[in-house]
Amino acid sequence: MPFSIRKIVVYKEATFIEGDKALATPVTLVGVAAVIRNPWFGRGFVEDLSPEQRDGCGELGKVMVARMLEEIGGKQAIEAYGKSAVVGGGGEIEHASAVIHNLRFGNHYRHAVEAESFLSFTNKRGGLNTSLQVPIKHIHDGAARSHFITLEFAIPDAPNPDEIVIVLGASTAGRPHARIGDRHQDMQEIERENAAH
Repeated sequence: MPFSIRKIVVYKEATFIEGDKALATPVTLVGVAAVIRNPWFGRGFVEDLSPEQRDGCGELGKVMVARMLEEIGGKQAIEAYGKSAVVGGGGEIEHASAVIHNLRFGNHYRHAVEAESFLSFTNKRGGLNTSLQVPIKHIHDGAARSHFITLEFAIPDAPNPDEIVIVLGASTAGRPHARIGDRHQDMQEIERENAAH
């Protein structure tokens, strides 16, 4: 694989109580991170990033999605998802973006969970132990605020200056005790308010 993987890190948490109230079913968040060597590192300004995208993104996406499905218990367990990339200090944010913002990478995840929503994302530069933040939303309904969640963890020894950390995130449900409605409800309420004036 053109994107040499130094390590894969799996983060997993299950929430049983939120706001002093137990959940009927725990909410599980899973992050799968691949620490890869930045293929553009040390080459100066590279105008065309597409050869590495074509050669590596599809295989990386395939490997990471397979690991995600294994860790979370299959595609049926995923209600919400997202992605993230953090490039080390010797690279450009565009290098991180090049890996996650193309169909060869993202389509593996979308197709695996039969999703309709675009993958939420972050891409940034960071050093060792930087916060890996993955915004997550519902796989079908991008307006469902109940599933607006941020998965966060860190890897103590990554990314090195010549590396990129690529992350897939998933949740088995929405936020614990979600109760702020969604955009559809807001629009209906605003329309009613406007009609009354």
